[in-house]
Amino acid sequence: MADARIDALGGLLIVDKDGGWTSHDVVAKCRKLLRTKKIGHAGTLDPMATGVLVLGVERATKLLGLLTLTTKAYTATIRLGQATTTDDAEGEVLSTASATHLTDVEIATHTAKLTGDIEQVPATVSAIKVNGERAYARHRAGEEVQLAARPVTVSRFDILARRDISEFVDLDVVVECSSGTYIRALARDLGAALGVGGHLTALRRTRVGPFTLEHARTLDELAESEDALLSLDIDDAIRTAFPHRDIDDKQADDLRNGRWLEPVGISGVYAAIDPSGRAIALLQESGKRAASVMVVRPSNL
Repeated sequence: MADARIDALGGLLIVDKDGGWTSHDVVAKCRKLLRTKKIGHAGTLDPMATGVLVLGVERATKLLGLLTLTTKAYTATIRLGQATTTDDAEGEVLSTASATHLTDVEIATHTAKLTGDIEQVPATVSAIKVNGERAYARHRAGEEVQLAARPVTVSRFDILARRDISEFVDLDVVVECSSGTYIRALARDLGAALGVGGHLTALRRTRVGPFTLEHARTLDELAESEDALLSLDIDDAIRTAFPHRDIDDKQADDLRNGRWLEPVGISGVYAAIDPSGRAIALLQESGKRAASVMVVRPSNL
């Protein structure tokens, strides 16, 4: 393995998570690989899920809260004909019904109804807090968890393949959606709408914002790597994730010392890049100020 020492700025590590690992497990493993405790993750993946998990390392952990409000993409397998307590294959079976009578047109019609701007009740085993405690913890303690519907956007919900297996119908699907969308809830709601029940049997996240499986490596690959462990240093990460404006050295000095710049009409959070190509700060404009929401390189660093 390569020398795991990372500078104080750090960057992003994009992991292709294996099934059976929690997001916390991945962070703990990467802390050992990179020899630092300053690692966090954006966008939790369930243990059964695989695919893209974005980790921030060292100072880049401060980027994570700004990266989570993004679109995401998944491939998944939905089983029609069986509902479970967790809306996935790890839960107890609640009901079973034959689904092989369902036509492709019926399935496609109800899939379309779950596309666009919808109200979705999250899965009871989600990480949403209910009176200060995670919903999944209350569920595991035997409580009946009632979660309110929330607005989400499903921009794509396409069926790639259908397989009739005994009395069940398995659908391979691709989903593109807003952050906060639960794919297992889509499986549950599709099965309920079709009158047969449904749950998720496989889930793979293929993209989080601009970060895809092409950026990602498995933990085994990271452990055996002879190359730099970070997927993107902090400058590359910021250039990939945010629009930017070019600034001069004086403006860079102002930002490094906590001062603000004149706005230039860029909406949302964007990066200020100095003449050397370094990210100095992330800015957001309001009124007559373009103020820092994160100073990447403060004067004392």
